[in-house]
Formats: sequence, C-alpha cells, structure tokens
Amino acid sequence: MIVLLGVGLNGCSVSYSFTGTNINYEEVQTFSVENFFNDSGGGPANMEQRFTESLKEFYQRNTQLELVRTNGDLQFAGAIKRYTLTPQAVVSSGNPNLPDRAGQMRLTISVEVEYINQTNEEENLKQSFSFFQDYDPRTTTLLDVEDRLIEEIFKNIIQDIFTATVANW
Repeated sequence: MIVLLGVGLNGCSVSYSFTGTNINYEEVQTFSVENFFNDSGGGPANMEQRFTESLKEFYQRNTQLELVRTNGDLQFAGAIKRYTLTPQAVVSSGNPNLPDRAGQMRLTISVEVEYINQTNEEENLKQSFSFFQDYDPRTTTLLDVEDRLIEEIFKNIIQDIFTATVANW
C-alpha cells in the first residue's frame, strides 16, 4: 500500500516559482533589451537609460535568464511615449483677485513595449504600460521629487511588464 501511494504521489508533480514565472528554462536561457527611446518630449535627459537598465536588472534579479546584447530568446524593445504633468485637485486661493491653484499634481509615464518570445510566438505582444504618482505642489517642486516619482513609476511599469510577459498571472 505504501509503495502504491509513493508511486501515485511521484507521478503527480507541481512546479512552483517564487517569482511566479512560467519560463521553461530548458528552452529559454537568454533575454535581450534594446535601448528604449524617449519619444515623449519630456522628462530628464537620462530617463530612457534609467528605464532600460532598470528593466534589465529586474529580469536578472527575478529570473534565471542570462542577459545577452542582442537576439535573446526573449527580446524587449520600445519607447517612453508619454510624460505628462496634470493637475488633479484645485485649491481655492480664498481671494477673488488671485487664481485658484493645483493642490495635487500627477506625473504619468507610459511606455510602449514590444516583447518577442523566440520559442513561442503566441506569447509575443506589443502593449503600452502606464502608471502615475501624485505630489503636492504647494509643499514641494517637481525638481525636488521627480527622481523619486520616476523611480516609483518605473518600478510599477516594470512589474506590469514582467507579469504580462513571463509571469503566470
């Protein structure tokens, strides 16, 4: 009876991954990331380089894939398409002679990504990913918080890209 139970349990196996990836490492060993471009017309001068490097680092940390310069089994390319600041909440000045001000500003960044899976073309995608962060312009300037906001936005966008490309969600 114990032998039958052992054989029965041995035939059933479940594969778990702490990062939630569905990568078959027997078929997929490498990934490559082309330099992303900033087509938004805004943002700091090094924004596209920061995004490209952050994307590479995330996949290196969360997968067993080797980063190669070109022609990886998984390939990423794209551009930052939108970098916008928009007011979200109006605060009255209390004085009819003074204009109302924005009480909250929103920085939104959108990145278009083309993902190619050389081993399974059905998983290829071209998709736009977007995220935002708010700040209070009454207590700080964009220059004071821009680096932190961009870092948080990129972190969320890269997590969404990871989920859409190699995660089992």
